[in-house]
Amino acid sequence: MIIAVDFDGTIVEHKYPSIGEELPFAVSTLRMLADQQHRLILWTVRRGRLLEEAVEWCRKRGLEFYAVNKNFPEEILDNNDCFGKINADIFIDDRNLGGIPDWGVIYKMISENKEWRDVYANQSSAEKDKKKKKSWFW
Repeated sequence: MIIAVDFDGTIVEHKYPSIGEELPFAVSTLRMLADQQHRLILWTVRRGRLLEEAVEWCRKRGLEFYAVNKNFPEEILDNNDCFGKINADIFIDDRNLGGIPDWGVIYKMISENKEWRDVYANQSSAEKDKKKKKSWFW
């Protein structure tokens, strides 16, 4: 599966142009997905030196991307192409409608091939069961 991942607000806290703190489990989850042969593409508005800093930040944590801001490593882009459409099966981005779920939910959705509504429906049922068990009257 090809997975496009944003950087600011998704892998790290949104502190652009600085690099924020890592969001909990972001890097470890992405490394697990890469180990499972998913192709990870870093898809970010960062360019030039800011992009190099983000790629190096990830690399120092053992996270390598299949490609950065393009569909495949060999692709050559001119300046007009830098914001072109990318071909990915999944986009992980903090600007999704409803925001970004935590990385545990993201991993579960990808590894179990589930949609967000399935994951959240199961979480809601489990939470209801917990509340029932803690009741004073039952």
